[in-house]
Amino acid sequence: MSKKPKFRSLAVIFTVKDLDRTRKFYEELLGIALERQEGFMSGKLPDGVELGFLEGEATRGTSPAIVFGLDEGGIDGVAETLVRQGVQLVSQVSEAPGGWSFEFRDPDEHPLAFYQSASLPR
Repeated sequence: MSKKPKFRSLAVIFTVKDLDRTRKFYEELLGIALERQEGFMSGKLPDGVELGFLEGEATRGTSPAIVFGLDEGGIDGVAETLVRQGVQLVSQVSEAPGGWSFEFRDPDEHPLAFYQSASLPR
């Protein structure tokens, strides 16, 4: 039996057309402080759930994505375990802002992803 991943966090990641417009909406209208980086910004809700925003074009059904943060790393092993269990990956493990991620879908085609910090072992 494969070891189940330990989750560190939960993030909802949106793909948006304009980060400035998005920042204005979420900060000024909803009161959520956001931190901006190149092409990305994020903020935490009081319960610890993170909202993230990537600038780009999203196709319907791909945004937002639910992203599970891995507590102990091991993202390559998590991806391999899912594939062995019949899950088809939408993207292979690749670089993401500050770490590594991969995407997959649940049985109803909802977009999901795992993310781990670059400081954790792959």
